[in-house]
Amino acid sequence: MIVKMKFINISGPRDDIDRVMDLYLSRYEIQLESALSELKTVENLRPFVEINPYREALLKAQQYVGYLSEPEKITPDTSMGLDDIFELIRVTNEEYLTFQSRKDVLKRRQEELQAKQKVIEPFRPMDGDLGKILSFKYITCRFGKLPSEQYQKMEKYLMNDLGAIFVKGQQDESSVYGAYFVSPGEAQKVDAVFRSLHFERIEIPPQYKGTPEQACRDLAQQIFDIQREMDDIDKEAARMLGEKAPRLVAARNRLEELAHNFDVRKMAARVADKKEDYYILCGWMADDDVEKFMEEAKDDDKIFIVVEDDHDSYFGEPPTKLENPKIFKPFEMFVRMYGLPAHGEIDPTVFVGITYSFIFGVMFGDVGQGLLLVIVGALIYHFKKAPLAGIIATAGIFSTIFGFMFGSIFGFEDIIKPLWLRPIDHMTTLPFVGKLNTVFIVSVAFGMGIIIIAMILHIVNGLREHDTQGTWFDANGAAGLVFYASVVAAIILFMTGHSMPAGVVLAVMFGLPLLLILFGKPITDRLKKKKAKQEEGAVMFLVQGFFELFETLLSYFSNTLSFVRIGAFAVSHAAMMEVVLMLAGAEEGSPNWVVIVLGNLFVCLMEGLVVGIQVLRLEYYEMFSRFYKGSGRAFDPYTKKNKNKGGA
Repeated sequence: MIVKMKFINISGPRDDIDRVMDLYLSRYEIQLESALSELKTVENLRPFVEINPYREALLKAQQYVGYLSEPEKITPDTSMGLDDIFELIRVTNEEYLTFQSRKDVLKRRQEELQAKQKVIEPFRPMDGDLGKILSFKYITCRFGKLPSEQYQKMEKYLMNDLGAIFVKGQQDESSVYGAYFVSPGEAQKVDAVFRSLHFERIEIPPQYKGTPEQACRDLAQQIFDIQREMDDIDKEAARMLGEKAPRLVAARNRLEELAHNFDVRKMAARVADKKEDYYILCGWMADDDVEKFMEEAKDDDKIFIVVEDDHDSYFGEPPTKLENPKIFKPFEMFVRMYGLPAHGEIDPTVFVGITYSFIFGVMFGDVGQGLLLVIVGALIYHFKKAPLAGIIATAGIFSTIFGFMFGSIFGFEDIIKPLWLRPIDHMTTLPFVGKLNTVFIVSVAFGMGIIIIAMILHIVNGLREHDTQGTWFDANGAAGLVFYASVVAAIILFMTGHSMPAGVVLAVMFGLPLLLILFGKPITDRLKKKKAKQEEGAVMFLVQGFFELFETLLSYFSNTLSFVRIGAFAVSHAAMMEVVLMLAGAEEGSPNWVVIVLGNLFVCLMEGLVVGIQVLRLEYYEMFSRFYKGSGRAFDPYTKKNKNKGGA
């Protein structure tokens, strides 16, 4: 059902808006509307331009709570006042920044050491004390790298008495690292040769000690020691935050409330007179919440509440809030997918829940597979609260029921006797038609009943909306209902061997409703004493009306036949399970249980998905299209009920 909404105006002294939000509105659901654009009759409205004083502290609180391990399991300490909260955030921020500054110094030192390690790392295979090598007076040393493809050329030049020695370091896919040694007198010549080989020099600072291997190990140890110091600082910071965890969580929660409540100013308006500055809030609340709110605030002389009953005093239609029994709650998902009902429209959730589950059960009737859907769906819905899982569980109940009706359990039809019939075998003889599958006949009859119910719902919606033409002269209104019900009654009488009404009666039953549908608009205009706008001539009106009427008749026929798919899937389900049992060798008396299990799983997943989609198609195209518009907007409360609100 749709919760009845009321539009309310709330006003009071400007400085009292935070108290009202915190004391009253934070405990109720209210969809706020912009007061500046919503209130038509109030003059001199101005916006609030204040900066949220809680936002910066809230960001810090959220940051520090985010550093905590499993903050959702921490019990908040709600004993703090607002001043205590701000002081907590200030002190925590100072302490944390102190830890961070110490860590930043170590981080910079670590990065410097990592840069040194990166420079010397490629030369680790080389022997020799770096301090001595870099201080040679009579030998020139050049560290660097050259492309791998040039390495062979370099060896050839060295073999030809170049007068230099190359000591190789590490090698990767593209480069060979190392150093060459040469006398100062030959240095210029050798440098030119190595430049021609694309040798790239690497400057080695003189502070390295020992061999490259020793230097790398020393640097790695220093980096490790620094990392350990930083980890110790992180532990200190975590310990500090852990000691304050209950207060930090409480501060975060309270600041979120206060910041959110303060932001209500975006939706509020100011009205300034000569004596005092006032705020105005307006929005939608559930009828029950309005009564509770007004009762709670009746003795508060700083708040003034007005419930608007005149539609002209506000813009737009009320938002839609659905409230249905728990078993039908998951089916709201299907309604939302199509579109929420307008506030004066019928909520189809219960109708969808019953028809969807019933049709699914007929199309997918099996005791074992139905129970499997119930168990799996119920477990997922219990732990994950997924609406689709709840729908599957409910549909599984009806699958189980019709499994007993059809006498099928995991595809076996010889274990239990059917309470009704076996879809694949049972036939019915009809006059002038012959033998037809009974399930097909029942499916069409069921579809006729559903279409009639949908028309009745359309009439109810039309009466609610005061839509004269839609209620009485529409193809889904009273005229269409009389025509279609007459056709159904005639078919039933004929198929059951009863006598038909007289021709004159049939002509009135069939002809009069069609004429009302054809001339529905002119009749409506005449009833409402409106002057009809005849843009086309009478002939064109009749031609257009004739084709529209013909299309309507075709839609009656096609929509009715569309329900044949219910019986078709019931039969196909039984046929598919026969195939599974045949492949498993069940007829031979020694079935392959692996094939049976896998076959049942396949049918559950594959056919269950197809059936679910087909039933939803029937809901949307054969039912919703006749009575439901889905033009409503969702109720989106600015505030949420907060029963565990901390005090400040």
